[in-house]
Amino acid sequence: MKAIAVRPGTANSVHLAELPMPAVSDIPDGRGVLVRVLKVGVDATDREINEAQYGNAPAGYDFLVIGHECFGVVEAVGANVRRVRPGDYVTCTVRRPGGSIFDRIGRNDITSEETYYERGINLRHGFLTEYFVDDEEYIVRMPQALAHLHVLAEPMSCVAKAVEQAFLAQQRLQVWEPKRAWVTGAGQIGLLSALILCLRGIQVLTLARGAKPNLKAEIAEGFGAEYVSTAELSLHDVAARYGKPDLIIEATGSSSIAFTCMDVLAHNGCMVWTSITGGKTETEVPSDRINLNWVLGNKLLVGSVNANFRHFESGIRDLALGEATWPGVLQKILTTPVAGLDNYREMMRLLVEDKQALKVFVEVAQV
Repeated sequence: MKAIAVRPGTANSVHLAELPMPAVSDIPDGRGVLVRVLKVGVDATDREINEAQYGNAPAGYDFLVIGHECFGVVEAVGANVRRVRPGDYVTCTVRRPGGSIFDRIGRNDITSEETYYERGINLRHGFLTEYFVDDEEYIVRMPQALAHLHVLAEPMSCVAKAVEQAFLAQQRLQVWEPKRAWVTGAGQIGLLSALILCLRGIQVLTLARGAKPNLKAEIAEGFGAEYVSTAELSLHDVAARYGKPDLIIEATGSSSIAFTCMDVLAHNGCMVWTSITGGKTETEVPSDRINLNWVLGNKLLVGSVNANFRHFESGIRDLALGEATWPGVLQKILTTPVAGLDNYREMMRLLVEDKQALKVFVEVAQV
C-alpha cells in the first residue's frame, strides 16, 4: 500500500513509498485494531523532518512514513478489543512505550529515556498511508458528530495536556485562579489553546504578527479571545496596556518570543512552552532581571509535548463543547486540503511556501 515517507538525514527526500498491508493479527493478545486512514493532518513537524532536522527510520527500513495527526474508520478488531468496533471513527495517540518507568504507569507520553518512539516522528512509521494497525490502548474513538473536525483531535490533545500541566504544577500555590492569559502564536496550537482557556472563563489575549483583519484573528475572536498584533505592539507594550498575564501558552516556534515572554509574566505566574525550535538562533536576554524577578516572583516554566489517551479524550470533549458554544468557528482552522497520497509534493510545498495555509491535511480516502 502507498505511503508518504522521507529518508531521515537526507534533506527534501519526501517520496511515495510502499508498505505491506497490516492485519489485526500483527498485534498480540487479540488487541489489534485495523484502521482505514481517511485524513491526516500535517504541520511544521513534518516539514522539519523532511528538512532532516530530526527523525529516524524504524528498524529494518531506510525511510520513515511521516504524519502524526490521523483520522480514520475502524475496519476490523481483534477478539479482545472492547472500546471500539468496526465503523467507529477514531484517532490514535502518537508516542509509544520506550522502556521507561512512565510506561508502567500508563504515561507513554513521557519518557526518561534518551531514545523515544513516536509515530511519524522517530523510529515508528506514521499515518500517511492507507491503513494502519495498533493496540487498542492507543486508539481513541471520535464522536460521529465531530467527524468534520477530524485531524484537530491530535493537536487538541497536546493543548489539553499543556493546560493540564500548568494547573497541576500550580497546585504548589494551593490556590491559583488565573484571570488573564496570553497565547503567543495563532497557528493550530495557539488557536486551540485560546479555545480551551476561553471555555474556562479566562480573559485571553491571542498575540500574533499579522495585522487585523485576518482569518486567525477572526477565529480567535470567534472563541471570545482578543487578538493583538505584535507588529503593532511589543510584548512589553501589551503588558503595559492590558496587564501582565498569569498564564502564557507559548506557541510561536520562535525562541526569541519564548524568552521575551519570561520578562512579562506576572507574579506567581506559569508559562508553558509548547513549540519546538530546531534552528540555531541566539537571543540576547536580560538574564539578571529575569532571574531576579522569577525567583522573587515565584514564577514557573513548564515544557509540554505530546499527549496520552486521557488527553485525547479531554481534548475531544473540549472540541465538542467548543463546537456547541461557538458553532462553525473550529472548522475554519481546516483551511487547506490536499487530495490523495500521490500529491505529496504539493503537500510539502504548502507546508514550506503557503503562509496563508493555517491547517494542511491530506484526504487519503473517502468514508
